Amino acid sequence: MAHALVLNATYEPLCVVSQRRAVVLVLTGKAVAIESADEELHSERMSLHIPLVVRLARFVRVPYRGAVPLTRRAVFARDGGRCVYCLAPATSIDHVIPRSRGGGHVWENVVSCCRRCNHAKADRAISELGWRMPRQPVAPTGIAWRVLGTGRMAPQWRAYLGEDVVDDTEAATA
Repeated sequence: MAHALVLNATYEPLCVVSQRRAVVLVLTGKAVAIESADEELHSERMSLHIPLVVRLARFVRVPYRGAVPLTRRAVFARDGGRCVYCLAPATSIDHVIPRSRGGGHVWENVVSCCRRCNHAKADRAISELGWRMPRQPVAPTGIAWRVLGTGRMAPQWRAYLGEDVVDDTEAATA
């Protein structure tokens, strides 16, 4: 099943929900469909385009926004789904400073990696191999990264996620 982006009443990205949940939000009047797919859902009395982006009818105050959770999908989204060492499609994550040598499982030490590079690197530092990374890994910031960290992004969402996030993900895939 596909997903839909939920925006606050101020067009601030909040989360990603299933399209079924998005339809329920629209039907109950809690949200308004901003972008819709070509497909329709039909009932006895009405038809409704399946929403891709919905905006809540009322403002929802989010009391605290913590750091973006460190997940495999979020690392792939940050790095554009490419190996940071050779730019091949990434299949795993790698610790730049191996955990066996005291490296932590933190954003600044985790990168996406292909199977070949991960196997070749093993538990060595990249300086021992003579490898270089084009840029140092950093923790993503911003509200939109909580959405991108899910690993799902429809093209219709770009306009609502902000230029800095869209540019970062495009630069990572280039």
